[in-house]
Amino acid sequence: MRPRVIAALVLASRSPRRRELLTSLGVDLDVVLSEYREVDKPGLLPLELARMHARGKLFDVRPGYPNRMVVAADTVVDLDGVSLDKPADAAEASAMLRMLSGRWHLVHTAFAVTDGDDVIERTATTKVRFAALSEEEIAEYVATGDSMDKAGAYGIQGPGAVLVRRIDGDFYTVMGFPIGLFVRTLRERGIRLGGSF
Repeated sequence: MRPRVIAALVLASRSPRRRELLTSLGVDLDVVLSEYREVDKPGLLPLELARMHARGKLFDVRPGYPNRMVVAADTVVDLDGVSLDKPADAAEASAMLRMLSGRWHLVHTAFAVTDGDDVIERTATTKVRFAALSEEEIAEYVATGDSMDKAGAYGIQGPGAVLVRRIDGDFYTVMGFPIGLFVRTLRERGIRLGGSF
């Protein structure tokens, strides 16, 4: 059976990193900003929270594109079972980085994608260890502004790379979208994306 080839996706995300990763596959993207609000749910584990947010973004955008493949994702930083979301301000970003300093944590990225009437959901997890950070290093990084739109107050690409000592797992999961898992998941359903091999 010949695979279906999808040349264009609707991305329900504000993340420039997700846009960059998906366009690297050779697909055209229509970026539609979801109005879904990422509200914390204290009873949910960080992994469950990532799944809930990805699904919420998808279901917010999906009705406007009934005949298109829509994809949404969410990333949550998990420190000992506690979710570290996007910081509200520089003080909160600094506090998060102090908590992560010198320690291992988990990064969960969930994605949800429509295929006709079906919704496919997957989650990937990567372990990350931070270097021991001085107060000066934390202040310098926060001053770059790179913390402010990222779960856990850091990004593994760009200036935040210097904070990370080691990772165990998929780099792209930490960046915000497990691109390999996404492509393999679609292939299992007989779908290929644009220029992906």
